[in-house]
Amino acid sequence: MRKFVFILIFLTVGLLYLFEVDKLITKNFSFFNDLKLSYIDKVINISTTVEKYFNQATTIEQLKAENKELKEYKILYTSTQKQLDTIKELIIGLNPSELKPKIELVKVLSYISFNDFTKVWIDKKTSSEKILGLITENYAAGIVVQKDDRSVALLNGNKECSYAVFIGENKVPGIITSSKDGKDMIIKFIPIWSEITKGDEVITSGMDNIFFEGLKVGRITEITTLPDMKIATLKPYANVLEKKYFYTYEHVDAQSAK
Repeated sequence: MRKFVFILIFLTVGLLYLFEVDKLITKNFSFFNDLKLSYIDKVINISTTVEKYFNQATTIEQLKAENKELKEYKILYTSTQKQLDTIKELIIGLNPSELKPKIELVKVLSYISFNDFTKVWIDKKTSSEKILGLITENYAAGIVVQKDDRSVALLNGNKECSYAVFIGENKVPGIITSSKDGKDMIIKFIPIWSEITKGDEVITSGMDNIFFEGLKVGRITEITTLPDMKIATLKPYANVLEKKYFYTYEHVDAQSAK
């Protein structure tokens, strides 16, 4: 205990002595005081400079990130606009006197069910019960229907997705749907007498007013002949499961548009 008291007294006296010495030096030797003040100023200036540097570096990194994001949005907008213009030119070029296409860009919001990737919610708002066509990269991608006042995209390969098509140069009619196991796209109700071959290109026919005539779908890979009709297996052009954006197409003829 005595040692602790002695040490405490010694430290107190020592600190008082140092402060008195510092005051004495400052009082009698102004040079040391100026030197001390100059040193303090330099330390403050250096600290401020370093802080400004790190703040500028942070700001630069933030600006770089924002600039990159803006560039990505610009690329997406430019690409989307080009695709939209191409689709419009394609549609109008088919029969401008009868068609006034209504095309909108839509975004995929989420899957409706995690065990079915071919049925998704999209951000299109509409009160119409009309079935719309779904397009990606100038290819047919599926259809759009209404469910619980929301828009549902039924992509190619979904069992509920079907629309009218033509096969080959002879424009043999058929209806696209999905196989029972959901692994393949097939075309049903092909007339038994029709002549189709593997490799024939499939396009939308527009006979159901979902799509216009001429939008590419895919090519025939297999043909099955039944007693009353033919069924063809199709390899689609569009890989719809990888897409986050689509275009909806609404058939509007010239008379109803007036």
